[in-house]
Order: sequence, then structure tokens, then C-alpha cells
Amino acid sequence: MTEYGKPLQANATAIPGLTVWDLPVHGDNRGWFKENWQREKMVAAGLPDFGPVQNNISFNDATGTTRGIHAEPWDKFVSVASGRIFGAWVDLRAGPTFGAVATAELDPSRAVFVPRGVGNAFQTLEPNTAYAYLVNDHYSPDASYTFLNLADETVAIGWPIPLERAELSAKDRDHPRLADVTPVAPRKTLVLGGGGQLGRALRDAYADRSDVEFAGRGDVDLTAPDLESARRWADYETIVNAAAFTAVDAAETPEGRAAAWAANVTGVTALARIATAHGLTLVHVSSDYVFDGSAERPYREDDPVSPLGVYGQTKAAGDLVVATVPRHYILRTSWVIGDGANFVKTMVSLAGRGVDPSVVGDQFGRLTFTSDLSRAIRHLVDERLPYGAYNVTGAGPVMSWAEIAKRVFALAGHDPDRVTEVSTAQYFSTASNPVAPRPRNSALDLAKIESVGYSPADAVDALAEYFTKQVATAKP
Repeated sequence: MTEYGKPLQANATAIPGLTVWDLPVHGDNRGWFKENWQREKMVAAGLPDFGPVQNNISFNDATGTTRGIHAEPWDKFVSVASGRIFGAWVDLRAGPTFGAVATAELDPSRAVFVPRGVGNAFQTLEPNTAYAYLVNDHYSPDASYTFLNLADETVAIGWPIPLERAELSAKDRDHPRLADVTPVAPRKTLVLGGGGQLGRALRDAYADRSDVEFAGRGDVDLTAPDLESARRWADYETIVNAAAFTAVDAAETPEGRAAAWAANVTGVTALARIATAHGLTLVHVSSDYVFDGSAERPYREDDPVSPLGVYGQTKAAGDLVVATVPRHYILRTSWVIGDGANFVKTMVSLAGRGVDPSVVGDQFGRLTFTSDLSRAIRHLVDERLPYGAYNVTGAGPVMSWAEIAKRVFALAGHDPDRVTEVSTAQYFSTASNPVAPRPRNSALDLAKIESVGYSPADAVDALAEYFTKQVATAKP
């Protein structure tokens, strides 16, 4: 009997993420009416905003019709339009709750949200039962589907009508027992730019995860017209875009300008379309170059962008595109140091070769080590923190490039006074190739990332640790 007048409410079950919903049903002498799916109210009440794309209905003529147990690679919101069912759900996802069971009786006043990888089954308790479900992906022959036998002795579902008297399909009768089921793997993470400095650090940060894939420039072409079909994107949960055109001076040339826009804007736009269409989280790494450096304080995430050069313009445009993705993180960073050619290693090399360098002293910021940046990315994603832009650099004092160079010389056992401080104008006065304008102030405010539980390492301490682990021990 359909229950009228219940408030909208979610009820937890023994299976994580599987919730049974009480639905308000309004009835009178004509029949009844309900809001079967009401995104705003249900999301506010705790339902994931899972973005359904298809509505299916199963009509069942006889009492005892039994269907399932099927686990598809998408989420489902299941409800009853007429009649009653006994619903049974089995967690077939890899993890500690594999094999957990939940059951409930559903009528038009109750519904259930079934997460991806949870087996769904039902048995009709009345004739002429209509069973409806919203799903957030389309059927694909390339997708992976998982099934469990309705009579499996391990999960031991207490069907109201014994299966030997129920209406079953031949396929459902032949599905495997739990011991023979391969658990449904979680949706994957794809790291683009897997061969770069940040990509290599992300390999270390995700070393314990088998569900993280890394793609280099030759694996995924962001500007290819067939990018949408290059992978089955519904199998992914997160894309980390660690790929970018970062040659700031080359970006001022005609060829470099085109390449920078292609990688940093056109490619990012393609990723944004994919992430939006498939409900993915898009993680994008940005730059201090989106600002002109004229501020007298560290830049906050909500400060208006005002890039000086082509590279900064492309990064600012990419940020605006990524911000349109419902689930996105933009990490703005500066002065990145990792496994590869970089400023620190250049200074060590000059010191060792007896070269006394002139280093810019009128640009100010903080070093950011890729190990720190990669940990911040994982923190944001794993903790499912609020989406948006976050500044992530090293913490501690704001310094000039010249001050950092002097510290590197001292760490390498050389006289820091060998470093001569010059202005940006002096440093580039003899340059024969185009030079990109640099922001004077590249310091970024870290209050927001710290407010969500991540404390970046002190840049001075991280420099000493980096020197000890990667520079001092490096083979000549």
C-alpha cells in the first residue's frame, strides 16, 4: 500500500552509498502524484548530483517476476510507478564491503539510489508492476558488466517468493556465484603529462594506487579531433592535467604563440567538454603568470587575472575554461622545481664550474617543489574538498631569485657572494630572442589551501631537502 504524506528523506543501508529514499506522494479521489526526481531538493537532502542521461522502465506482468543481480558501470535512481517490489542489492565493488547485502520493499512512495558497481535486483510483489530507473550513462558494448546469481548461497537473499516458483530469465539463472565474480574496479584517474616533472612526482604520490594511469604526450593528443572517442571516459573519475606549454619566452614567437594556445587553451577546452559530459573531476595546474605582479601583497584566488605575456594569457584563458566544469580544481603555483632541468640544478652546475652568475633580484615569490604540489593534488581529490581554485606554492618567506641562488650556492659549499644581483631589465638587456614579461610579484596567498587541511612545506626547508636528496647525491 502506497504511503501518502511522507517527507523527502534519505535512509542509509549496509552498503556504502546505497540509500533508500522516502518520497512525498500526494493522493486524492483521482489517484496520486509525486515528484519522482527533483534534482534541487534531492541534492540538498544528500543525493549525489549524478547527472542522469537516460530513463528506463521495466514493466512486469506477473507477481514473482525476478530480475538481476546486475551491476553496471553507472549510477541508478530506481523507483516504482505502479505496484510493489522486493528490492535486493549486493555490493560487487572491490573493497571491504564486497558481498554486503541490503534489501527493502519499494512502492511508489519509496525509491533507491544505487551506486556504480552495486548489483541491483528486484522481485515483483503485485501484478502489473512498472519499475523505472534513471541512469547517468548510455549502454555501451565496450563497457564492463558484472552479474551475480540470484540464488547465491553466500549472500543468501531471502526472496519473498522462492526462486523455484518465480519468473526468471535463463541468463539470470546461469549467472556466477559470488566466489567467481570479479569485483568491480573503481573508476580510474588519468594523469596527463605523465613524463614531465610534475607527472613524475605524481607517479610517486600515487605509487600505492593501481587505478591511476599516466599518459605522455604521445599517448593522448589533446588537440586531436577524435579525443572524445580516444578512451571510454565513463570509466574514469578524475583527469589530472599536468601537461602544458611552459616555454614562456618561446610563447612570444609566432610558432610558440600558436603552440601555447593549442596546448593551454584548445586542449584544455577539449578536456573540459569531456569532463562536463561524463561528470569527471578535472584537475588543472595553473600559474602565477596569470597575474601582472603589480600587487603589493600575495595574490588570492579571487583576484582578477591580468597576464602580461602570451604564456600568461593562455594560462588565464585555460583557467576560465576549466572553471566552467562543475567538478574542477585549479591549482595556481609558481617557480616549480622537480626531477629535471631547473633553476636549482643550474645554479649548482654554475657554482661547480666556477661561474659567478648574475641573477634577477627584482622578481619575488616562493619555490614550489613538485613533491609538495602532487601531494596537494591528491589531498584535494581524495578528501573531495570544495571545488574551485587553490593557490599551492611553498610556504615561508617571499624571496627573490637572487636570494634563492645565494642559498643554493651556500648549500653546495660555495660563497654565496659569487651571485650578483641584477634587475630584470639588466638581465635581459642583451637578449637576441623575444623575452616574455615577468610578473614582479609572484607570491601567492596560501590561506585557502591551508583552510582545507593542507599545509605546504616551507620552501627554504624543502630546498635543503631537495638539494640533499636530488642534487648532492646525483651522479656527475
